[in-house]
Amino acid sequence: MTDNSKTTDPYCNRAEAFEAFDDIPTNPNLSKTFGDIVNLRYGRRDVLRGALGVTAVTALFGTSALVAADQAVAAAKGSYDFSEIEAGVDETHHVADGYDADILIRWGDKIVADAPDFDPNNQTAAAQLTQFGYNNDYIGFVPLNDAGDRALLCVNHEYTNEEVMFPGLGRQDKIGFTGMTKELVEIEMAAHGGTVIEIARGADGKWSPVLESRYNRRLTASTTEMSISGPAAGHDRLKTSADATGTKVVGTINNCAGGITPWGTYLMAEENFHGYFWTDNKDADGKAILEGPEAASMKRYGVPGGWYAWGKYDDRFNIDKEPNESNRFGYVVEVDPMDPDAVPVKHTALGRFRHEGAESIVNSDGRVVIYSGDDNRFDYLYKFVTAGTYNPDDRAANMQLLSEGTLYVARFNEDGTVDWLPLVHGEGPLTAENGFNSQADVVIDARMAADKLGATPMDRPEDVEPAADGKVYVMLTNNTRRKPGDENPANPRADNAFGHIVEISETDNDFTSTKSTWEILVKCGDPKVTEVGAQWHPDQSEAGWFGSPDNCAIDADGRLWISTDQGSSWAKTGKADGLYALERSGELRGKSKLFFRVPIGAELCGPKFTPDQQALFLAIQHPATDGTKNYPGFERDSTFEDPATRWPDFADGMPPRPSVVVVTKQGGGKIAG
Repeated sequence: MTDNSKTTDPYCNRAEAFEAFDDIPTNPNLSKTFGDIVNLRYGRRDVLRGALGVTAVTALFGTSALVAADQAVAAAKGSYDFSEIEAGVDETHHVADGYDADILIRWGDKIVADAPDFDPNNQTAAAQLTQFGYNNDYIGFVPLNDAGDRALLCVNHEYTNEEVMFPGLGRQDKIGFTGMTKELVEIEMAAHGGTVIEIARGADGKWSPVLESRYNRRLTASTTEMSISGPAAGHDRLKTSADATGTKVVGTINNCAGGITPWGTYLMAEENFHGYFWTDNKDADGKAILEGPEAASMKRYGVPGGWYAWGKYDDRFNIDKEPNESNRFGYVVEVDPMDPDAVPVKHTALGRFRHEGAESIVNSDGRVVIYSGDDNRFDYLYKFVTAGTYNPDDRAANMQLLSEGTLYVARFNEDGTVDWLPLVHGEGPLTAENGFNSQADVVIDARMAADKLGATPMDRPEDVEPAADGKVYVMLTNNTRRKPGDENPANPRADNAFGHIVEISETDNDFTSTKSTWEILVKCGDPKVTEVGAQWHPDQSEAGWFGSPDNCAIDADGRLWISTDQGSSWAKTGKADGLYALERSGELRGKSKLFFRVPIGAELCGPKFTPDQQALFLAIQHPATDGTKNYPGFERDSTFEDPATRWPDFADGMPPRPSVVVVTKQGGGKIAG
């Protein structure tokens, strides 16, 4: 990492600096971005869908177009029954009228009965290993009985914010990690990973943890041994001094979104793994000097990021000492939440990249398909198709499915089709002449393989959700590096600060199809600002439009919900991140309503519904961090001692705490039903 003392730092905290790093593309194939394809495909016809706003539609087609739209809206009935809340930013969370939003579990809360009470001023790694981890992201729900009132909650812990996590420390990457110690690093490592915890619904309809449950466990970066499966298992590029076999690894890091498989296992997606690696081999400007056989691969993946001081105290994260260790991260990890003694598995067959999500669906022929985005500007969208088929009566066999199959990457065409290109050694350019000596090289360097295949560089693909009707929804969070010159009337977004959502239609509802079609569902941002080029339903409310779609969920009724991650850019919308109900079909297609919003500086993750839709779990992470310099009345960086909010405790001396919230309808009933 460069010496930040030599430059002007515009960021409030390390998380904002990480977000800015994603603006730096590592993809060399930028000659034809997804923005270019959109411009070629969408033209005059998109004007009819509202892309140019009311003024342009009236000028081109007269007022009758608007009258017809108004009549259609009046006749249509939305899918979501709740009163929309007001958008804004303040120190607490807000939910629609008629609903309760209760704190289920917070960073530092016990996950086992004999864990110590949380003491933010006297933290230890030993305590953190028995307490709920930091920055909760993905939430999975695994029912334990037919009544649905007992379940396992599976929660990812993505990263840590030391400036509001530890007393007297402040942000460390600005000052070369001079305040970090081995003990603090060990706490950070213990706070990463995931939590499996049993929860139960009481007679009052409220959910609470069951601390005496035998299922409760933490998975961490420092203590959890994992096995490695698939084409790269045992390969020389995965061997280290601690593991001469290349088949086992300690820990998982930067677990962002994820998934629950049809057989009830928990998938943890490793996203920004590159940031945890360190080097002492730097030039005069502090830039890493990459040498050796892994140099090209490290450059393509952004290794070493130098976001943490772990490499100062743990040789595994120092590429000078263990150049292969970074090849052992960036995968999808499968965890059996029903067996606390089961060893988690890193599945290399699904490829190595910055996985955002791992949502699955069983195809009509029994094969299982998993979708995942590579969360970086100008990187790619993938799907994995298992070789074997799902057997509802053989869970043990199902747990082998992710070890063998075909990984595909998407190429979006201007005629509205998608080609899913197989990443298979020996096919096309994926040969030894191009540096791919085996399928192990293909999956370890999935990004480089996708480069060779000519996949479409996307505007930061994040969560991807398949629906039972053959639709697949891709969250494209933003891309402020799209260059001027890509504009046209349908997509005038050279600086795509607000993102958009793509809807893929898998041919004949066949999720294994290698040829699909695509549409843009919405282009995000303020529809009143013409130069933004937003695309919503004409009847979109002021509170309901949003920016930077990130996670998504489809409930049991097939309805689409979107959560946002604007980072410090919330000031561009004037709205805190939130959860939105978005119509995906019918007369109101493209209309969104705001259901929940988070406190200042936080991001909304999850979301996860119970099968009966009577509870909704939301992960609120890094409260009081993002964009606090722009928060009126505060206008400074948050620290442990002086945060922009002390949500959710609001107690003197208690720092802000990432938490899981459970939303229920007052008096019972389905959410938005």
